[in-house]
Amino acid sequence: MKKLPKVVSKGKKRLGRGYGSGRGGHTVGRGQKGQKARSSIGILFEGVKMKKSLIKRLPLRRGKGKFKAKDKPIIVKTAYLDILPSGSTVDLELLVSHGIVDRRAAQDYGVKILGDGEVKKKLTIAVPISKSAAKMIEKAGGRVVPEKSN
Repeated sequence: MKKLPKVVSKGKKRLGRGYGSGRGGHTVGRGQKGQKARSSIGILFEGVKMKKSLIKRLPLRRGKGKFKAKDKPIIVKTAYLDILPSGSTVDLELLVSHGIVDRRAAQDYGVKILGDGEVKKKLTIAVPISKSAAKMIEKAGGRVVPEKSN
């Protein structure tokens, strides 16, 4: 005869599902009256104002899309750079021509080289690059051209 497994964890009690549920009827664990007893608390509600409100700490920016996060650049691993010919200057055009990145996406989001894998060729890098990837490039005999500030 097989024994059923012992159930250790209990499900969460659902509020307001009748008197038989153990948490039902009248105020269903919300106390009486007041803002927190109503259907939902507003997104800006922070209870007792101990510190400066989150909304007050956010920068004032105008216009549509002000809450959107910035798009991150396309990541190119250093291992992919071994496809490129030795002694070449790595820029957006070269990466696109060798099929490492898509032209449209690269123009929209930009490209960044990250240090994952090894580089055995001398390359000159003219795109944004991480510190660890820059060390790898310099170790292989290549160099990193500093970026132009806008």
